[in-house]
Formats: sequence, structure tokens, C-alpha cells
Amino acid sequence: MKLSLIVPCYNEAEVLPIFRKAVQDVRPQLRVDELEVVFVDDGSRDATLSILQQFNREDASLRYVSFSRNFGKEAAIYAGLQHAAGDLVCLMDADMQDPPSLLPEMVGACLDEGYDTVGTRRSTRSGEPPIRSFFARCFYRFINHISDTKLVDGARDYRLMRRPVVAAILAMPEYNRFSKGIFQWVGYKTKWLEYENVERAAGETKWSFWKLLKYSFEGIISFSTVPLALASFMGMLLCVIAMVTIVVLAVRHFLDPMTAVYGWTSLVCLIMFIGGVQLLCMGILGQYIAKAYLEVKKRPIYIVGGKSE
Repeated sequence: MKLSLIVPCYNEAEVLPIFRKAVQDVRPQLRVDELEVVFVDDGSRDATLSILQQFNREDASLRYVSFSRNFGKEAAIYAGLQHAAGDLVCLMDADMQDPPSLLPEMVGACLDEGYDTVGTRRSTRSGEPPIRSFFARCFYRFINHISDTKLVDGARDYRLMRRPVVAAILAMPEYNRFSKGIFQWVGYKTKWLEYENVERAAGETKWSFWKLLKYSFEGIISFSTVPLALASFMGMLLCVIAMVTIVVLAVRHFLDPMTAVYGWTSLVCLIMFIGGVQLLCMGILGQYIAKAYLEVKKRPIYIVGGKSE
């Protein structure tokens, strides 16, 4: 039984030695014959790659894949899954917010309880900015209402998977990736482990509020077509409102012609409102067309700049 740990890295030079020691400490508790760690350097600009190369020289089981530039965490996840050779594959971050101490329990759930995948979720969001926590909860409630693929609130990318699950995910080579949705979409028997939020061991988070907001839009567009239906609904609603307004104004004109004279303010506001709705609907449609455009170009999800032997 071989276990592969996939660790996406972007400017994680400060925390990598801490992560390596934590994995070494938990290694005796893992009931596997072989352990490999596949680090994916996502075009880091600090000493991350140099540290990974040093790790590999000291221990051949600590492998690395380095991108030619920054392609994003989703590409790093996909690359890690492609390069992992284990019967069990675990995806985790290097910043220690995914505690390696949970690994023995995760492996046990697969080996003893027959689960195909073991996911983790935060039971609390302590230490996280309140505004960020609020919008995160709103996102999960919203997407679970509009999508058939249900996401677990607080779910992390930290999860252990059997080889068939990995193969199913790799069979989805879409360019616009939203792994949280993909993990749920493929199904399989899943166990969820809860733990309290853990602060980073070192360094700074690479996920700003705006990056998370953009990522949430990616998830909505990837796993729901409801926004398109909503745009159509708004168009029909405005048509109905316009027809009713025409009828009301016509009736008022015949009953009292003096009331048919209106100011420019109401007219301008009405034009701006309808124009805004039209632009919103065009924007929604444009997002879906843009995603389809990127898919049909068939560009690679990532480009490897170097890797361990």
C-alpha cells in the first residue's frame, strides 16, 4: 500500500521545513508500506523551488513538479493528481492549516471502514475575518440552492482518495476547474472529518477577498446554469412590466389627458434601469461564452518547467 501526498506550493519557503517535519513525525502512525510526497511548485517567486530541490536530494520520496509560471492552485491540484502514484492519494496544503495529525485517522477510514474518500471540513472559522466568513457562508447557501452538486460548508481541499476516485477526477480534463465541485460531482462513499480552524504556521495567505470572490463565480458558472435562466426570467419580467405600464398609461390618458404628462427624471431612471438589466444579462451570458471559448481552445492546464527524476 502506497500513500501519495500532493502539496501545492506558491511562495511557501517559510513553511516548507515545518511541514516536512510534521509529516515525518506522523509517518510511523500511517499504516502504509510506502509514502511519497509530491510537491507542486506553482511558479513561486521565492526560494520554494530551491528548498524542494534540496528536499529531493536528501530524500528521493520527496518529489516535486515545477510549473513554467503561476497557473493557479486548480492547475497544481490536477498536476499533482497526474503525478501521484499511490494507491491512496491525499491532497493537502503546506501551510499547516491542513493538520498532518489527521492523516492516520483518514487512512484508517479508507482501510478499515471502506470509504472511498475522506474529506475534511472546518467546524469553526475562528481567526478568519468576519466579512470573509459571512460571504463564504452566503456562497455555500446560494450555490447549494442553484446547483444539483451540493457543496459542504467549510469543506477543505484536504482529502484522501482511493485510486478509482483519482482516476474519475483525472477523466475530467476541463480547463476551467473548480475542484470542490468536481470532488462532489464524482460521488463515491465519503466520510467527513471536522476540525477547528488552524492558523498558518508561517507566511501569508495567497487568497485575498477578491480572489475568493472570483473563485466563487468560477464555481457558480461551472456547476449551475441557473444564472442563464435568471437572465431570461428578468427579461420576461421586464416585458410584462412594460406591457402593464403601457396599458395603465393608455387608460390614464383617456380618463384624464393631463395626467399623461410626465417628467424627464422618471423616464431617464426607467431607461437606466432597463439598460442595466440588459447589460447584466449580457454579462451573465458573456461569462458562459468566455468559459466555453477557453475550453474549445484546448490549451494545456499547466506547463511543466522542471521536475524531480
